[in-house]
Amino acid sequence: MGSQPSSPLHFGPFEVTSQVFLTTPYSFALVNLKPLLPGHVLVCPKKPHQRLTELTVPELTDLFQSVQRVQRMLARHYFSHAWFEKHGHDTAAANGTPTVGSFNIAIQDGQDAGQTVPHLHVHIIPRIPSETAKEEGPGDQIYEWMAAEDGNVGGALWDRDIIKKLRSELGKRPEPGGGFPSIEDSERHPRTAEVMEAEAQEYRGVLEKMGEE
Repeated sequence: MGSQPSSPLHFGPFEVTSQVFLTTPYSFALVNLKPLLPGHVLVCPKKPHQRLTELTVPELTDLFQSVQRVQRMLARHYFSHAWFEKHGHDTAAANGTPTVGSFNIAIQDGQDAGQTVPHLHVHIIPRIPSETAKEEGPGDQIYEWMAAEDGNVGGALWDRDIIKKLRSELGKRPEPGGGFPSIEDSERHPRTAEVMEAEAQEYRGVLEKMGEE
């Protein structure tokens, strides 16, 4: 459904009904109060699950079908002939499909991974050809932004709502985090086949034990 929902929707402790542009039986999608790039939106389960492993099979299926649907919508808007022409780019390849451009799709699964709202959410960020694609845009810096104040979704919503709510209702202002230390490619060394095979065997053993439980 593309119309604004009739009943309130919450993203963690924050009421975000007016930001929602898509609702499904188990999910909703909303525009981001603090987008990193044009088109940066979020897709969430309706129930305030905090972790990906908490979702039921119907919820998980619906969530990622919604992600695909939102990708197609963003592609039609940002990768279209009209958008390319409006922004002075070559329109030869523009056809409004997801494969014309690219997307960053990310989940910060838990506080230590940078999750600043205790409600699972999928980041969808279109990388527009000749505009915000890796070569022309910010490159890999987007990952640093996501883990810093630039990507602090919870902090931005907290700043907005603290004006009309008590601090006791919202708790402490969320802090960003979850970034990886910068490691140069020259410092990363490939592992041997034996090491990787041993690790794969270890994981197979864990899976087998899980199947017996």
